[in-house]
Amino acid sequence: MKVILRENFEPLGNIGDIVDVKDGYARNYLIPRKIVFAATEGNLRALEEEKKRLSLKIQKERKAAEKLAAELEKISVSIPVQVGEEDKIFGTVTTQMIVDSLKEKGFEIDKRKIEIEQQIKTLGIYNVTIQLHTEVSCKVKLWVVRA
Repeated sequence: MKVILRENFEPLGNIGDIVDVKDGYARNYLIPRKIVFAATEGNLRALEEEKKRLSLKIQKERKAAEKLAAELEKISVSIPVQVGEEDKIFGTVTTQMIVDSLKEKGFEIDKRKIEIEQQIKTLGIYNVTIQLHTEVSCKVKLWVVRA
């Protein structure tokens, strides 16, 4: 059975791809989960409309992410931590600590979007990458200071 993918589905392909799958797999798994629909003329036209809407939505999300990235790159975040001898931190600076500091400045960021390249275990200045969109990321300056 020929079907059209409505979303990116790892084993089969990307949005809009026309693939050939077994009838039972399509009827019992893919179609009920709205991953695919049958490859008919009407569905092909509907797919084109859905692609247009999706591209507009992606453009809006990207513009919003670029605007947020420009605002985030202007700020720096300081995280006060307890330290022991030789300015070593008890534990490590986590993404949740960074999210809480950003929230205090008025930014709502998901902690899964924050990428820390190496564990932060000492006082200092670090650059943390925030992946806002698949194509948009920004760097935020992070100051780890003594509490």
